[in-house]
Amino acid sequence: MHLDGWTVFLQTVNFAVLVWLLHRFLYRPVLRIIDQRRDEVRRQFDEVKALEETARTHLADLDASRAAIAAERDSAIKTAVAQTEEAMQVRRAQASRDAQALLDEARKTAATEREALTREARRLALDLGADLARRLLAEAPASLRAAAWLERIEQELKALPAAEIASLRAQVSGNHALRVVTALPLAAVEAEEWRNRLARALAATPAVEFEVDPSLIAGAELHLPLTVLSFSLKSVLAVLSAVSDEHVDAG
Repeated sequence: MHLDGWTVFLQTVNFAVLVWLLHRFLYRPVLRIIDQRRDEVRRQFDEVKALEETARTHLADLDASRAAIAAERDSAIKTAVAQTEEAMQVRRAQASRDAQALLDEARKTAATEREALTREARRLALDLGADLARRLLAEAPASLRAAAWLERIEQELKALPAAEIASLRAQVSGNHALRVVTALPLAAVEAEEWRNRLARALAATPAVEFEVDPSLIAGAELHLPLTVLSFSLKSVLAVLSAVSDEHVDAG
C-alpha cells in the first residue's frame, strides 16, 4: 500500500477542518446547551429546596398551631368542666335549700293542720260535753239546780279573803246594785232566797237585780260595778278550752 504525502496532508487538513467545524457548530452549542440545562436543573433544584424549606416551615407552624389549638381545647374543656361542676354544686345547693324549705313548709302546714284539728276536736268535745250537761241538767228540777249553784256561790264567797270581801262589799254600797245573771229564770221565792243568802255572804244588803242568760248553760254570774264573778258551766268550759289551747300551743 502506497501512502501519498499530499493525500495524507489533505486528509489531515480535512480532518482538522471537520474537527474545527464540529467543535464550532456542534460541540460548543451542545456544551452551551448542557451548561444551560445544568444551570436550569440547579436553579430548579434550588427552587425545590427553597420550597421544601418553606414547606418544612409551614409544617412546623402547623404543628405549633395544632399544639396551641390542642392546649386551648384542653384548657377550654377544663374550664367548661369546672364551670359545669360549679353550676351543678350551685344547683344542688339550691335544690337542697328548696327541698328543705318545702319540707319546713310541709311540717309547718302539717303542724298547723294538726293544731287546727286538735282544737276542733277539743271544741267538739267541749260542745258535746256542754250539750250533755244541758240534757242532764234539764232532767233535774230547776229549784234543785238553783239551790246547788247558790250553795256553791256561798262557799266560794266565804272562802275569799276578808280584804276581797270588803272590796266586793264596797262596790255594792250606796246606790250600786248587784246584778245576778242566771242560766234559768228564778221563781219569786227563789229570787228572795238568793237575795237573803247573798246579803249574808257579803255582809251587806245591796239592791239585787236578776237577769237570765241561757248561754251560761248552768249556774250564775255576779256582776258588780268593777268585778264579775262567774260561777257558771260556761265559764268552766271556757277555762277548759283555754287550757286545751295552751296545751296545743305548747305541744
